[in-house]
Amino acid sequence: MNEHFYSVEQVAEHLGLHVRTVRNYVRDGRLPAVRIGKQYRIAHEDLEAFTGRPAPSPGSRAGGRPPHAEVSSIVQIDAVDAGTAGRLAGLLMSAAAHGRPGGAPLRIETAHDPERARMKVIVLGSPGDTARLLEYMEGVLAS
Repeated sequence: MNEHFYSVEQVAEHLGLHVRTVRNYVRDGRLPAVRIGKQYRIAHEDLEAFTGRPAPSPGSRAGGRPPHAEVSSIVQIDAVDAGTAGRLAGLLMSAAAHGRPGGAPLRIETAHDPERARMKVIVLGSPGDTARLLEYMEGVLAS
């Protein structure tokens, strides 16, 4: 017996579906599965027949993709007036838009509180791109 089986959770992750949706497919008979105790197991061949495309081998990463990491950073800048905050926001947006070719774009949000003369910058992106943007921001603020 050399058959490979997937858990409902693995199938849901592979297909980008909610676990409950996969369980409903199994219960409705649309996706063949074997019940072992309280859990369902889906055979490799049945998953391929259901999707019409090759399935990853059990234990491999979903879709053979490398792991993905994303950084969320919040930077607080004190003693900044509205003009400086606007210029800095523009520079950061421009730097993020002209990032690495083929790289995922950085997502940036800025907020300025004129009463406190405080600016917050939220950066979401890959660790390397975020680090480069933070170094750029440090250079702009130091000048």
